[in-house]
Amino acid sequence: MSEGDSSGESIHGKPSVIGSFFTRLGQIYQSWLDKSTPFSAVRWAVTLILTAIYMIRVYILQGWYIVTYALGIYHLNLFIAFLSPKVDPSLLDDPGQSLVAPFHAEPGGGFRHSATKGIVIAMICTFFEAFNVPVFWPILVMYFIMLFCITMKRQIKHMIKYRYLPFTHGKRIYRGKEDTGKTFAS
Repeated sequence: MSEGDSSGESIHGKPSVIGSFFTRLGQIYQSWLDKSTPFSAVRWAVTLILTAIYMIRVYILQGWYIVTYALGIYHLNLFIAFLSPKVDPSLLDDPGQSLVAPFHAEPGGGFRHSATKGIVIAMICTFFEAFNVPVFWPILVMYFIMLFCITMKRQIKHMIKYRYLPFTHGKRIYRGKEDTGKTFAS
């Protein structure tokens, strides 16, 4: 065995203390995520509250505009990934073929979780002066607005051309010929 591999084992084949710590930390984190699954509104509220706290912090400190710009670009990429199907319809053999492929992120699941992680990382960056690069922030705002408009225009044209929406309007119920909805007891 080598001098500790990527699975967190030490030289002697036993799990290292650091590897065990991060494994356990990951398990606790996943446990909290699993427990919060039924509370969609609360999870979105936490994300929005963290966003508000971050924005207030940046406003009060009057800095960290590069970090905020990077966070905005990251959220834009998450949103575009949410709007895009996993299989690009332009690559399908039959252009008239309907799109039945799932999308990258389920509503509120991966998108919200990744957005929240991005906000937390950006918040942590505001505690380090090294990330407070002096820039003329109106230029960043203008550039972000232009980037947003150009990207969304392209995405909306793609959605119209291939007739797909990332949103569902309710769960489909499939019934076979013999499925009448009656049970044997009735």
